[in-house]
Amino acid sequence: MDSRELTAALEREFGGTEAVRRTVARQARDLADSGRIAADRGHELTVEEVLEELSDAPEDHDLAERWNWWIGSLETAYGGYERFTVRFVDDGPDVNA
Repeated sequence: MDSRELTAALEREFGGTEAVRRTVARQARDLADSGRIAADRGHELTVEEVLEELSDAPEDHDLAERWNWWIGSLETAYGGYERFTVRFVDDGPDVNA
């Protein structure tokens, strides 16, 4: 899985902040590298599959919520996916005027 290609595709399809896109792409790469998708679903994880799965999430979900929605579905179906959940994204220091 090419995380740069996924990051660009996530920006085109879902927007969100750069930090969230990078975090989701990193989690997707870790998921692909783990071999879980291949073992459970019989094929390697692709950028196209990630986009398709995230597109199935409820429309009112932001990118991180879409990712977690899909990971939750995988957790329910197969187990062992919780570690790929996005729990926290650091968008940088808070700016208060």
